[in-house]
Amino acid sequence: MNFVTVADNLRESFRVIAASRGPGEVRELQGVSIAAAGVTFQMFNASFLSAPVAGEAELARRIMLASVHFNARGLEWACWVCEDWMDARARRRARQVFDRHGLRHSVDLPGMVAERVLPAVKKLPRMDVRRVRGGPAAADFCGIGSTCFHVPIAWFCEVFDSPAVWEQFLAYVGYLDGEPVSTAAVVVGGGALGVYNVATLPERQCHGYGEAVMRYALDDARRITGIECSILQSTPAGLRLYQRMGYHAITSVGVYST
Repeated sequence: MNFVTVADNLRESFRVIAASRGPGEVRELQGVSIAAAGVTFQMFNASFLSAPVAGEAELARRIMLASVHFNARGLEWACWVCEDWMDARARRRARQVFDRHGLRHSVDLPGMVAERVLPAVKKLPRMDVRRVRGGPAAADFCGIGSTCFHVPIAWFCEVFDSPAVWEQFLAYVGYLDGEPVSTAAVVVGGGALGVYNVATLPERQCHGYGEAVMRYALDDARRITGIECSILQSTPAGLRLYQRMGYHAITSVGVYST
């Protein structure tokens, strides 16, 4: 696996969501991929680099392509950039170029891969983990996501408001004594399992619930697909856990948004 695996899987995760919604749109432009859910939450109206970028001028051209697309539709949007698509010149000037086009830098996330997840280093809690197919589990998935990612619940629910999304966005909720406490999701793309939406309610953190649900999700996805290797983008809070599980960083994903 290399950075392209990370980039392809990340793009596919947004395509799955965009394709599930009536207002959603998936398009390929010249060197730019569009996966727009058509929602209020701008992070899910997304663009991606899809080919190497040589220099600042070429990066600016790609940003303009995406900007024209989203401005024509009146959508706030974000660009998710796997930095290895850019040469050294474009990478050095990326923040300034995005800023000139009205996109502020939000975060850099390590893009991590594991050919095989290592066994847990300690016994994990027993939980009732349920696959989300709609209904109360979907509401619980959105509720935990809204709380942990600091996004209004209406925005989060809008992203996942289509029943069709749960067919390819393999989402899971972990329950403790009937209470939803943790989530994880898996998307198949680029020949790998992509791990997303790993979240645990703040008052339930540091007890292994997130790892337990994530491992359950990966095991279930492997059973369904036969794929062993996996990728993810880590937050600072999750980095040590993912390293213990056998993940290592091979790229960085920069997020820029309007």
